[in-house]
Parts: sequence; C-alpha cells; structure tokens
Amino acid sequence: MTAETSPPPSPDDGHQGTGPPADYAAARAGLLAAPGPTGDARRTALAALTDDWLGGLLTAAGAPAGVALVAVGGYGRGELSPRSDLDVLLLHDGPLDPELPERIWYPVWDSGAALDHSVRTLAQARTVAAADLKAQLGLLDARHIAGDPALTEALRSAVLGDWRASAPRRLPELRELARERAERHGELSFLLEPDLKEARGGLRDVVTLDAIAASWLADAPRDGLDAAALRLADVRDALHLATGRATERLSLQDQDQVAERLGVLDADTLLRQVYEAARTVAYASDVTWRAVDRVLAARSARGRRSSRLSFPFTGAGRGAGAVARGAVRRRPLAEGVVEQDGEAVLAQGARPAADPVLPLRAAAAAAQNGLTVSYATVRRLAAECRPLPVPWPDEAREQLVTLLGAGEACIPVWEALEAEGLITRLLPDWERVRCRPQRNAVHRWTVDRHLVETAVRAAAMTRRVARPDLLLVAALLHDLGKGLPGDHSEAGEVIVRDVAVRMGFDEDDTETLAVLVRHHLALVETATRRDLDDPATVEAITKAVGTPARLELLHALTEADATATGPAAWSSWRASLVDGLAARAAAQLAGGQPGRAEAEPTAEQERLAVEAARTGGPALTLLAQAGPEVPGPGREGAGPAGTEPMGVRLTLAVPDRPGLLGTVAGVLALHRLTVRSAGLRELDPIGAGAVLLLSWTVAAEFGELPEAARLRADLRRALDGSLDVSRRLAERDAATPRRPGIPTPPPLVAVAPAAASATATVLEVRAHDAPGLLHRIGRALDGAGVRVRTAYVSTLGADAVDSFYLTDVAGRPLSARRAGEVAAAVRAALVRGPDAGPSTGRTAY
Repeated sequence: MTAETSPPPSPDDGHQGTGPPADYAAARAGLLAAPGPTGDARRTALAALTDDWLGGLLTAAGAPAGVALVAVGGYGRGELSPRSDLDVLLLHDGPLDPELPERIWYPVWDSGAALDHSVRTLAQARTVAAADLKAQLGLLDARHIAGDPALTEALRSAVLGDWRASAPRRLPELRELARERAERHGELSFLLEPDLKEARGGLRDVVTLDAIAASWLADAPRDGLDAAALRLADVRDALHLATGRATERLSLQDQDQVAERLGVLDADTLLRQVYEAARTVAYASDVTWRAVDRVLAARSARGRRSSRLSFPFTGAGRGAGAVARGAVRRRPLAEGVVEQDGEAVLAQGARPAADPVLPLRAAAAAAQNGLTVSYATVRRLAAECRPLPVPWPDEAREQLVTLLGAGEACIPVWEALEAEGLITRLLPDWERVRCRPQRNAVHRWTVDRHLVETAVRAAAMTRRVARPDLLLVAALLHDLGKGLPGDHSEAGEVIVRDVAVRMGFDEDDTETLAVLVRHHLALVETATRRDLDDPATVEAITKAVGTPARLELLHALTEADATATGPAAWSSWRASLVDGLAARAAAQLAGGQPGRAEAEPTAEQERLAVEAARTGGPALTLLAQAGPEVPGPGREGAGPAGTEPMGVRLTLAVPDRPGLLGTVAGVLALHRLTVRSAGLRELDPIGAGAVLLLSWTVAAEFGELPEAARLRADLRRALDGSLDVSRRLAERDAATPRRPGIPTPPPLVAVAPAAASATATVLEVRAHDAPGLLHRIGRALDGAGVRVRTAYVSTLGADAVDSFYLTDVAGRPLSARRAGEVAAAVRAALVRGPDAGPSTGRTAY
C-alpha cells in the first residue's frame, strides 16, 4: 500500500522511544537462528511475534477507543520474511492525539525494523484506495493486530466491497501493471539472477492472482499454485538470511549459500526448483487473465445488447431477444477441435480416450490459428488420452511439425501442454532438459525453452529447405544431450536416433536427424576458427553432412540455433562466415547430385491408364485407408469395425488436357479434403496418345470422408466442364468468415538449375499450406500456357513443398525468360490468393 513513511530518528533528536525494542529484537533473532520452525511456519511465527509486540506498543501508547492497528500487504497475509518491511495502518474513527502515532512508530524504528506506516480514518483509507491501485491491493490483505476489531472488520468489508464493485474497471489497470513489471524485470523462469518478487512468475504475481480471486470474477487454477508460492517464499527467506539484507534478487554469488540453507543439492538444482515454481505461477496467471478477459468481454457485450434493446422497437418478440442474447459460437478447427471464446477446445463429439493423436492435433490447430488450448481442455487431454503408440502414427508426426511450424504462436500452446505434463509424455527425454539452467551469459533461456525458441526461428526458414519437417524436428531436439556427461552433441545423436524411430521417421530421415544433431555446431565453429581458403576446411563439412540436402538443413539449423541463443551468439560477421563456408561446401557437393528416381507404375495404374486411353474419358479408383484400431464399434464410412478412416488414396487417369491438376485439386477442396501428397506423370499405354496419371493421398479435414460416388461424380463433372470448380470455391470462401491467422514466411517460387532435368523445366514451390493452394498453383500454370508433365506434391506439417516438371506445348523445356515469367505468375497467384487464414491442409472452405 502507499504509506506515510518517515526515516528513523537520529540519535541526537532527544527521543527516547516507548517500550523495550531490545526484547523484540532478541526474540526475533532467536526465532530466525533456531533450527525450527522454518518456511511457512517460521513466517507465521514471526508475524505472531510481531503482532504481540506491536499490540503491546499500542497499549503502552495509551490508545483510546476507536483505534485499531492493522497489518496490510505481506505482513497482513502473515508472510513475514526475515527482512520484510512491516506494513502497518493506524486506523481511527475520529479525532486523534497527533503524538499517538509517534509513540508507536519510534520504538519500531529504534528496533531497526523497516516500517511502512500510515494513519487513516475509514473514509480516508477508501479514498486513497480508490485513487491508488497499489494501496487498494495492500488493503485487500488487511488483518487485525490490536485495538478495536470492529473498526478493522469495517475496513475489510468496505475495501472488499469497493474492490468487487470496481473490479471490471481496475483489473485492466492491474494487468497493465503486471505487464510493465514483467518488461522491467523479465521472466523469473529464465533468468540466471532472478528477482523472486517482481519478475514474471514471482511472488508479486501470486498476490495479483489472489486479488483477482477476491474480485469474484475469476479464479486461478489452484493445482500446484500454493506449493509454488511456498517454494518461492522459502527461497526468499533463505536469501534474506544468507545475505542479511532485504534483497529479492537471487544473485549468482548467493545461490550456493541459499541452496545449502534449503538443503538443496547445488545451485543448479535450486534454480530448477525456482524455475518450475515460477512457470506454475506464470501459467496460472495466463489462464486467469484469459478468464478475466472472457468475463469482461461478456459483460461488455451484455451491456451493448441491453443498451440496444432499451430503445422502443416493434416487430421483435421473444425470439429476437433470444437471438440478441446469442449462443456460444464454436468454429471447427480440426477433427475433434473447435474454437470457442478465443481458445481451442474439444468438440462435443471428441473422444480423447480413443484418439491418442488428439493432444497434438488440438495443439497444432490452436497454434496455426493464433490461439491457445483452453485450460480445461488441456486438463482433460492429460487425464483421458492414452500414450501414442510406438512408432507414432504418421498423423502424430505431421501434427507435431505443424505445431512447431506456427512459429511464435507455438510458444503459449507448448507451455500449456508442458504445464500438464503432456510434453514429457510425448518426449520422455524432455524431462532431463526441462527448466535446466544454462550458466553462460550468451544464453538467454533454459535448455528446454532454447529448444522451442530454436524451432520458432526455424519456422521462419522453412522456405530455405526442401524438408522443413526435418528442420523443425532437429531444431526441437538438437540439445537433448545437455545434462549428460561428455559432449552434448555426441550424446544428443544417440538420443535423437531413438526419438526419431519412436516418432516413426524412416531410416534415411533418422540418419539425417542424427547428423544434424551431431554436427549442429560444426558450421559456426569451423567458419569462425578455421581458414576458409584451406580445402580441408570445406572437406570437413562435406564429409560430415554427406549430401546437399543435409547441408541445406544444417545451414538453416545453425542460424536458428544461434539467433535463439541470444544477440551475442550471432552477428553479421558470423553470418557472412557461415554463409561463405556453406556456399563452398554446397558447390563441392553439387557435382554428385542424383536425379529423382521415378517408380514404375503399378498394375492398377496401368489398367486405369489403358481404360482412359481407350474410352477417351477419366478412369479412377478410390481406396479408403483405415487408421489405428480404437475401442467400440465401427461407424459408417470407416474401415473394419473399430477403426477410424484416415484418408483416401485417389488414382485418376485421364487423356492429356490443360488444367487437369488445378481442376482435380479444386474438386478435392470442395469436398473438404486435405492433400497430403500427390504425383502426376505421363503414360502412353497403347500408343494412342499421352495419358496423365494422378496419384493422390488425401485426408478428411474433420474426419468424415465424403461419399465415394459423389466424389467420383463431381470429378467427372469438373473434367467435362459442367461443374465450375473455381466459382464454387470462390462463393464458399466469400461466405465463410475467417480470422486473420498467424504470420508465415512468404511463398518461394523458384526455377531449379537446368541440371535438375534434361527434358523439362523444374519449378519449385514452397509455401504455407492454405485452402485451395494447389488449385491456385494449377490454375496459374494453366493460365501461363505450359504443360505439367510430372509433379511431386507433398505437405510436411503446415508447409507445402512441391516440384512441377514443365514443358511448352511442343514438349520442350522452357527458355530461361519463359521460366521466369511462369514463376512470377505462380508467385502472384499465391500472394493474391484468398485470405483464407491458416490451415493444416489444402482445403477451401
């Protein structure tokens, strides 16, 4: 609270004081020196000792009736640390002897105790509280010490009543204070010398949560919160005793002493415990403030509706009023996940116990839409979901990549999952690095947060690599070896091999991840410590990575790792050295770059191609692919009983014609199917002309596959021109409201070097997967008047990585100028595409 403070009197001012401060000082010193009690019990005992002493001072001062001595702030809560100030209010209900306060305060000053004091009537206290938020917060913890208890009770009742009445107006002010405090002092859970009280996640935030609960508008999640607050308070006590000062900063030189006083193994263990407690408080704060936002938004909306309905009107009965009150809006995000009140929550039909991928799907959908997962939803997922099978299903791996690919939006979602133990359930090795401090001034974060931050920065570099999924996973795992004996890169390589296999990566991808983790420091260390003109320097890098694709990934990982470490770890000078080394290594590796091998067509594909060539029309097959078994009976449209439909394998053969790729992609988008992979190739099965063969793997956006007959009919209608796919997509897009989405890197459309193909021009497209993406690419290529001879389409998490082999109408590769024009046309189509917002699949709805 705001107090009227005066310095202790000087020794020559003639004041002798009242009462025996030496007795209190001796008793206090004895209590603090005794082997027990400690912790909360000692704080309570110290507060009780101080109460008795101050009560005696009030009596000795000759206080009349109508006076009360009240403890406020931390002292009011009974949380009196060894060097805490005594926050005291002398409350009175009428005229007061002006010398009475000094007869109380001087003995306190003489004892050496720090005192914050004020003298108020009840009306004055309420006036000060109304003008000063900090004073109001202190008065919320008012506790009677001595004197007239009815006066203290009247103060408590009035202050609480005022607080609850003014909470809708004052809580935003309180939130701004918390935000400014966090900006000044940082996040407690990542600082090597944290302020235990003022930093985000510290003791001041605990007081804020109690104030919100007192408003009756919202309450914090209480699991673990009290234990976290007690842990921070215990560390603060030990810090006061170790330093002999009223300090809140846990400095490096004091950490060993504090750890010893608390019986903790070492300073690192102490910091991990502090960080864990701070994260609990910080997460509770995030959840609580979101609840406050919802309550205040709902009150504001009710006020606006009430204002509108207060005007006379005609023609609106009870039905109109019901509409005005409105129903809860729930927007689908993914299978089993919807948006409600600005958070991702479970759909009504979600079955967590039967869907082990649901936590990752909900997290990915939330992050890609710039949301977080609601507290209740995370709690339910943690309680009901079974562990993922080993190896993970493909969907689980894709959803993890999609989550990481959301960039900054991934962080609050990741924190929510981690708060309920879901991260360590997915990645058991995460527990070793969780909250682990890095005692290096270069590092800004703990090990676990550094890994997430590296993935965030890697998400901005996904256009630079052909395998963004491997880049993001390597970024997340590259420091998992920290905390183990020896070189953390070598230890991490062993760990990541096991993790990659559990995640379901194949042998080649597992080897790539192992190489990236083992050598994630190689580029920057070699570039800054070796002679770049020495051929052996370049050879060391090429030997370590082996392929251009791995070098490309390592280059991006190096930059993401360094920029996530801190400003001192990356500079324009370092960047230029690393870029130069990577360029030289790439040039040396480019000579042995193999071409893409094309698999022979299957018997079914050849049959369809023959049928299309003979009939002159499309021939297609649809094959549903079932997912893992789940409890309970099967449902219509699923595979065998007890399985969930995971997707469809669509194979289509049609005589060569313009616009085929975009047309088919548009039909799939109309049916809300996401394209996971696709291939296009030319065949001439009977020597009667080219037949285009398209092989697609698609999945239902919300789990319900369309009827095969309807999909087949729409494909035929689109190919014969009776279904205008583009118009239908545009109409649906215009009718569907969309949220802004998250920032993503711009699309990359580039012409590959001529060596990529001797018979065609290769156009590479890397973009954030979005509704109708492949349809827009296909239309742009068709509008450019080129033929798509072969295509390789893949969706890796939230990123599309596609290659199109193009020729002119005569079947020749494009000229350099023509290729540039086509690339520009495709780029323009992607940039000016519909503002569809983020998506986890190539749909348009």
